[in-house]
Amino acid sequence: MDWRFRAVVVAHAVSAYGTYLNLIALSLFSYEVTGTALGVGAVMAVRLLSGVAAGLAAGALTARVTRRTVMVVTDLAQTLAMVVLALWATDTPLSVLLGAVVVLGAGNTFFNVALRSAVPVMVGQDNRARANGVLVTARSTATVLGFASAAPVIAVGGFGVAFGVNAASFAVSAAAVLALKPRTDDHDVAVSETPAAGPDDHSPGTARTGWLRPHVAGLAGPLLGMIALRGLDALASASHNVALPLAAHEAQPSEPAVFMTWFWSAWAVGTMLAHQVLKRRSHGASWSERAFAVGTCAMSLCFMAAFTGPPAPALMAAALAAGIADGWTEIVYTSRLQAAPDRQRGRLFGLSATAEQSGFALGTMAAAAALESLPALAVVGTFHGAALCGALILLLFTARSRPSPTGEDHSPDEDHSTDEGSIDRPSTGHEEGDDTHGTSTGAGRLPGS
Repeated sequence: MDWRFRAVVVAHAVSAYGTYLNLIALSLFSYEVTGTALGVGAVMAVRLLSGVAAGLAAGALTARVTRRTVMVVTDLAQTLAMVVLALWATDTPLSVLLGAVVVLGAGNTFFNVALRSAVPVMVGQDNRARANGVLVTARSTATVLGFASAAPVIAVGGFGVAFGVNAASFAVSAAAVLALKPRTDDHDVAVSETPAAGPDDHSPGTARTGWLRPHVAGLAGPLLGMIALRGLDALASASHNVALPLAAHEAQPSEPAVFMTWFWSAWAVGTMLAHQVLKRRSHGASWSERAFAVGTCAMSLCFMAAFTGPPAPALMAAALAAGIADGWTEIVYTSRLQAAPDRQRGRLFGLSATAEQSGFALGTMAAAAALESLPALAVVGTFHGAALCGALILLLFTARSRPSPTGEDHSPDEDHSTDEGSIDRPSTGHEEGDDTHGTSTGAGRLPGS
């Protein structure tokens, strides 16, 4: 990995720090503006829904402009949104707040889609797993620092200062990408992989399903299964994010913030350890759908264990193990999607962002409603139990569909991440839908999601 990529990671970590600081500040500020818990939920829903819409549009957008342009413009847009909120912090109309959260939700999705789909171009296919590990480590560090510093920043300077810090963090990221000019698009590959239209491209059936085809046409079953499981995992993760404050108040009524800080710190250390473990493994055996499903199983079990009321050392151990599993799944999942051709990556990561944001939004609302009448363990257990079942189904599916003619199991990278970047899918005699593909991924989420 060259110094430009490492500098981009540092700048992205700075913007991530501001984002996680702002998650707390914006939640408290939304309550101040709306005056009700329902209002806070509505503001969060607007932000998440804007991310869902951005995920659907990300592939088409990055097919028309470079990923670097998307990264810079979205950072500048978010900078402007936070500056407006900082200037209006003492008397903010609801319309201004909603406009800002729309920009933040969509901007975060567009930026992350562009960055993650550009990683193989910036560092090369062989180094993408290490690069993803560095990104996960940087995000985890930013998460802890952002959450830990939110309270003192707001206490000392108020919401205006918190929003100003977030605006400055986005500006740093935009300036770094502008100054460094990292290579984010492989135009030669994009041109060579654009196939001629096949005989079915203009059939009546295509017209009837045209709204869906650009996102799922030609994708292999295991890849779609991974994306679906990622959305289910986001739904499950929303449950522990919503339930953790309740568990913190029960465990340490006098200092719930300290409890949450220690919990997320242990989780963040775990994600860093995942990077250290994975970078020592053979990449060909690590980046498969099976490895992702196993990691999801482990993560769900660890989060469920954390809500059983264990003593403090066991709780920290569960959070640490959940972080390792979370970091594992993040790196494996992102690396697997990045094995796709350059132009197809945008469609995959855009679809992934939509699945994740939709799952998290639905999970947040459902978990909050369930916690009104059920204990935290029951809610977290039910939601993560669903993710566990989904992971087991994906494991069974891949076990049945992946054997080779010789009876040996092959990983996706060994079979499909050649220089041409062909993706694991049945041969139909012609390639479908590549003309609508863009180039980019993932949405920023709460930790452990």
